Formats: sequence, structure tokens, C-alpha cells
Amino acid sequence: MSAKRNHPLIYGTIILTATGFLTRIIGFFYRIYLSRLFGEEGMGIYQLLSPVLSLSFSLTAAGYQTAISKLVAEYAARTKRPSFRPLAAGLCFSFPLSVLCCIVVWRLADPIAAALLGEARCAPMLRILSLSIPFGAVHACANGFFYGMKKAGVPSASQLLEQLTRVGCVYLIAARCLAAGKTPSVSVAVVGLTVGEFFSMLISAGAAWNCFAKSRGRGKLPSLSDAGRSVTSLGKLCGQLLSMALPLTANRIVLNLLQSVESVSIPAKLRLYGYDNVTALSVYGVLTGMAMPFIFFPNAFTSAVAILLLPMISENYALGDINAVRRYTQRTVRYCVILGVACLCVFVLGGRFAGETLFHSSLAGYFITTLGFICPFLYLDTTLSSILQGLGKAGHIFVMNVVCLLIRLGFVFGAVPRFGIAGYLWGILAGQLALGILYLLCLWNFFRSESAPKSSP
Repeated sequence: MSAKRNHPLIYGTIILTATGFLTRIIGFFYRIYLSRLFGEEGMGIYQLLSPVLSLSFSLTAAGYQTAISKLVAEYAARTKRPSFRPLAAGLCFSFPLSVLCCIVVWRLADPIAAALLGEARCAPMLRILSLSIPFGAVHACANGFFYGMKKAGVPSASQLLEQLTRVGCVYLIAARCLAAGKTPSVSVAVVGLTVGEFFSMLISAGAAWNCFAKSRGRGKLPSLSDAGRSVTSLGKLCGQLLSMALPLTANRIVLNLLQSVESVSIPAKLRLYGYDNVTALSVYGVLTGMAMPFIFFPNAFTSAVAILLLPMISENYALGDINAVRRYTQRTVRYCVILGVACLCVFVLGGRFAGETLFHSSLAGYFITTLGFICPFLYLDTTLSSILQGLGKAGHIFVMNVVCLLIRLGFVFGAVPRFGIAGYLWGILAGQLALGILYLLCLWNFFRSESAPKSSP
């Protein structure tokens, strides 16, 4: 038990990494199953939904999850006890927004599919997808609380349950369709996504409520009159939450809009290169539905570290312990670079074999081999972003990510019509390289400015 208290980052990382790898192994074989069930074009249509899902999550949940995690961690650092008020305040903003977003996507599914995604067949899937938005908002806020408390067990369990219910739901529905002599629609995968989000919400929200009830029963929470001393304190908390969440939300929305433009434009620019619609969607499906998840597979470790680094960095920075922040940063850079270089070697040398063996696609093998070169920066960028977030550098992160996306968009619009999908791969490599360099420069400037006063007389 003492090891858990003394090394919450290591303990939490082990839990999240183990769960992440298990989840990704399940998801990996799930992707193979989907690619054989729906084909390359079907995977391309399914992947077109990701901009809408990402944008809705950014609008309703992402900023609030980070703000809740940061506030809970700072409160725990000062008082040595949990505070549920940031979670309650976050839900008061996040849940109504998610319901509104659900209604908008449901009502406007047809124009969104036709005009924005460029594929009318996405409309019925968007309506199903819209139902998952409120579930995702509650799930994200509850996870933000547990990340702030450096308790990785509940988010890990909800993540695993989400994946298991998603895969199980899709498998059962598809099996019934095939048994009846029918071809399963891509909508089956969206139903599985929504069902998985619902069950993960139940476990995370239920765990948060149980933790709240236990804390009140043990007398760890102050009474209502003492806790907030009324509306003024609650208003101050909401102000703090919004001051963190709104810039993060605005940043995420802008970034996701740019990413959405990128995602929707790739099939269109591939058609300019000379592909027909089916081939363009197939190539896009192989890249985003097969190769990219394969490349992101080792990111289970760096994502786990990133999630837990934010409250750790926030807590130590709030206490003024810059040496601890520097120590965490140095270790993170060292281990992420080692992991990235190792994965680069594996993917470059074995990418073609993996693509042809697992996905029966030489194109997937080509993508995996080429994308292997981004691994050192991809895995490093994930954790460096979390460190900068914990240091309150959200504005800097936003600017640097915009630069990265603009580089990629430049390649989409300038290189893809001339060189095909290879032009987009070059853009990913250039953008990720630029982002990694910018993150490292930002951190170097931070530590230099923090150490400058110490050397002055």
C-alpha cells in the first residue's frame, strides 16, 4: 500500500498501461474483424465519422475533464483530502452542453453527412452516434476526478468495459445478421460504440458516486455551510473551472475543426489525384482504420503516463517544487525516446509483413512502414503536451498544434493531388517533427526562466 502512495505515477502508469495494452489488443483484433466484415470502403465510411465524434467531445467534455483533474489535484495537494465540488461543477456545464450537441447532430445528420463529410451514407450512423455524446461527457468528467486523485483503477476498468461491450455488441449483431443471410451494415459498428460508451459511463459515474457517499459517511467532507460558505465560494469555483475549461475547449474545437477539414479533404484530394470514389475511400480506410491504429498501439504506455503526469505536474508546480517537475520531465523524455526508437525499428523492418499478414493488405504494410518514422516524436509529443498542460501552458500548446496541423493541411492540399497518399504521409512526418521540436523548445525556455532567479544575487 505504501508503494502506491510513494509512487502514484509508477503505480498508476502500470495500471493504465496494462489496461491500455489489453484494450488495444482487443481493439486491434476488432479492427481486423471490422476490415474483413465491412471491407476497405466500409472502413473509410466509418472513419469519416471520427471528425464529428472528436468535435463533439471537444465541445462538451475534453476541456472540463482536464480542468476537473487539475482542480482536484491542486485541492488534494493543499488539503490532503478529495474534493468532489470540481466534478459537480464540471457536470453542471458539460452535461447540458452534451445534450444540446446530441440534439443538433440528430436533427442535422443529413446536411452534416452530405455537405460536411461528403458522404450521404453517414447520416443514419450520425444519428446513432449522437446518442453517445451525453454518455461520453459524464464518463469524461468522472474520469477527470479520478485522474486528479491519481486513482487509475476506475478509468482503467471503464476503458476495458467499454471495449469489451463494444466488441461483444458488434459481434452479436453481426452474427445474427449473417445467420439470417443479411450483410451487416457499417451502422452496427456505431451501435457498438454507443453501447460501449453507455456502460463505461455507468461504471465511472457509479464509482464517483460511491466514493462521494463513503467520504460523507466517514466525515471527510465538510458540511454544506462550511464547504462553500455558500454561493460566493461556489461561484468562485465555477469561475476557476471555466477559466481553465473554456480556453481548453476553444483550443480543442479549433484544432478539431482543422483536423476535420484534413480528414474530409483527404478522400476529395485523392479523387483529384485520379482515384474514383470507391478507391479514395478504400485508401483512406486502410490508412486511418488499419495502419494508424497499429502505429498508435504502443501509445498505450505514453498515454497512460500523459494522463497521470498532468495532476502530478500540477500538484508539484502548485507547491513550487520545480526540481520535481524537471525530474519527471527528464525521465519522461528519456523513456519515450527509447520506446519511440525501438518501435521505429520494429515498424520499419516488419511493417510490410504485418500489413500483409494481419490485414491482407500490402497497402497497409506500406503505410505502417512509412509511418514508423514518426514514432519517436509521436510518443514523446503525447507526454510533453501533458507536462505543458500541467504547467498552465495551454495557450502555447494550442499555437504549436495549430502550426502542426497547418503543415499537414498544406501537404493535403498541395501534395496529395500531385503525389497521392504519399503526399499526406510526408505531411504527417513533417508536422510531427515540427511539433516535437516546438514542445521541447517551450519546455527548455520554461526551465531556463525558472532557474534564472536562483542564479541572481
